[in-house]
Amino acid sequence: MRHYVLTFLLCLAVCACSTQSVVLRQGSTDPKLDTMQHFFVSGLGQTQTVNAAEVCGGSQKVAKVERLQSGLNSVLSFLTRGIYTPYTAKVYCSE
Repeated sequence: MRHYVLTFLLCLAVCACSTQSVVLRQGSTDPKLDTMQHFFVSGLGQTQTVNAAEVCGGSQKVAKVERLQSGLNSVLSFLTRGIYTPYTAKVYCSE
């Protein structure tokens, strides 16, 4: 049992968080859309689309889009050995 706890703690220590952002203009600090996207086998050959213009009510109102892998996403991916790999998508709108 101690080995499992040690392995889990090691995973938390080395799990990487990553963020990809595209900033178009100044906008809100609170995301209008914050959703978890589900991928399998590390997302090989899979795509998911978020229509930011539809979320914000027009392309001129889109301030920033982000895709990130948080600590929780990394732990879930580690526990399933990459079979399930979630990511988080966020859309920020300008006022």
